[in-house]
Amino acid sequence: MRYLGLDLGSRTLGVAISDKSGTIARNLEIIRHNEDYDSLVPKVKEIVEEYGVDEIVLGYPKNMDNTVGYKAKLSEEFKKKLEDEIEIPVNLQDERLSTKEAQDVLIKGDISRKKRKKVIDSMAACIILETYLNKKGK
Repeated sequence: MRYLGLDLGSRTLGVAISDKSGTIARNLEIIRHNEDYDSLVPKVKEIVEEYGVDEIVLGYPKNMDNTVGYKAKLSEEFKKKLEDEIEIPVNLQDERLSTKEAQDVLIKGDISRKKRKKVIDSMAACIILETYLNKKGK
């Protein structure tokens, strides 16, 4: 099974993909948008078809106290749009601290601030997908 990981931000959608066996995740791309989430659905559908994706994993940014805030509600709405249009399972994955973890990985890799800014969202999507795959593998 192949999985697609998504990190929905206010200006970008980080995208990661697994290998065909569903065990290894890698960064794929960053899609820029202007908070027009509807415009992202056809782009995601295109990726799903191109790579033969079986399941989507969407980051779910819950608050640190485990409550659901505004950003998490946006993810819930985006999940529904994807499911209605693409017709494959979309799973929400708790993404608390994924961007921080991605930042730490890039800093340890001695990536410049300018370059980090360009890849942080796809790296966060990769971490979201890895977390899901690791949880699923247990």
